[in-house]
Amino acid sequence: MKTNPNVFSNNDITVTYNPCQCINAERCAKELSNVFRQSVIPWIDLDGASNNQIINQIKKCPSGALKFHLNKKEVA
Repeated sequence: MKTNPNVFSNNDITVTYNPCQCINAERCAKELSNVFRQSVIPWIDLDGASNNQIINQIKKCPSGALKFHLNKKEVA
C-alpha cells in the first residue's frame, strides 16, 4: 500500500515526512524532541525550535524520510 508523505509548513519552511522510507532510527525524536514528537499528533511541530535547528536535524536523517524546502517569499 502506498502512503503519501506528510507535509508540515510554517512561513519559512515546508517539511515532508515519508513514512514508507523511514527506518525508525528515532534520531530526530531523540535529538530534537520539541519538534519531532513521538506520541503527539501532529507529530511534527515546526514551532518547537528555530528553522535552522529543524533544517540541521533533517539533514541528519539516516533514511532521507525527512526532507525540507524553503518557502519562497513573495515580493510586494
